[in-house]
Amino acid sequence: MAPLLEIKGLKTYFFTRKGIVKAVDGLDLHIDEGKTLGLVGESGCGKSMTALSIMRLVPEPMGRIVEGSILFEGTDLVKLSEPEMRRIRGNRISMVFQEPMTSLNPVLKIGLQLAEAIELHQGLSSKEAWQQSVEMLRMVGIPSPETRINEYPHQMSGGMRQRVMIAMALSCRPKLMIADEPTTALDVTIQAQILDLINKLKERVGSSILLITHNLGVVAEVAQSVGVMYAGHMVEYADVVALFKDPKHPYTVGLFQSIPQKRGRGKREKLQAIPGLVPDLLGLPVGCKFQDRCTRVFSRCKEEDPPWLTLDGGHKVRCWLYG
Repeated sequence: MAPLLEIKGLKTYFFTRKGIVKAVDGLDLHIDEGKTLGLVGESGCGKSMTALSIMRLVPEPMGRIVEGSILFEGTDLVKLSEPEMRRIRGNRISMVFQEPMTSLNPVLKIGLQLAEAIELHQGLSSKEAWQQSVEMLRMVGIPSPETRINEYPHQMSGGMRQRVMIAMALSCRPKLMIADEPTTALDVTIQAQILDLINKLKERVGSSILLITHNLGVVAEVAQSVGVMYAGHMVEYADVVALFKDPKHPYTVGLFQSIPQKRGRGKREKLQAIPGLVPDLLGLPVGCKFQDRCTRVFSRCKEEDPPWLTLDGGHKVRCWLYG
């Protein structure tokens, strides 16, 4: 069975006065129908730019997709015209952005923003779209939706605004929902509620999810497979259980070691940070992009970029240690 979404050799570059920024450089990934893929990595590694590339929202003319394909239900999104893409965006593929306060229009009531997408993509009347908007707010757990639908974004808490964003993303029953750091600005209890909500709605609506996060605990909670990105490259890709049990790439190992651990009687182990900084995307080194921070680097790492290697169980890694 073909994947719902399959990305092959995606390259999204930004052309600046200082040079070419390779935000996404040769990315491969796939998402099966009804599944959740967690995409993890440090800030600036290309996670959000991958999402914007799928949605065809890369800011032009400075940025553009220069190579590769994004196959969604067999259709290459890269080759679609803007009117064709507009029929898919928000309808077949939707997105929950990082910060709902900047994503929602502050001068429009919640109901108008919800109903607009439903009316546009589903062909319903204004009254029917409004009624469906109320049901969507009820489905995501917002109390008194008939009243709340007439409120402005600033009248809601952060958790409620994020629920509104999820309601908007699911209002047209999309086949794929992209959630870009959906719990970043929320406190721990609300984070748990939002993750539980996303899980339940995925089962109810039947959507697949691309979950972008830097929180490995969130990935363990909701994802079936995981992709690890570094400096615009995918460096590891595996089933979530396999990755957590036996991470292969030194960068992935470093991410796990950076998670605070507790020993007996509440004592904490010393935090092991990954040394160094993420390389400047304007001047990436020859060979492995992680070489300057890797504790297991050797001569070949500085000469050749490692290829994708498939290990036992379909575990994929880009590292010369396994070559």
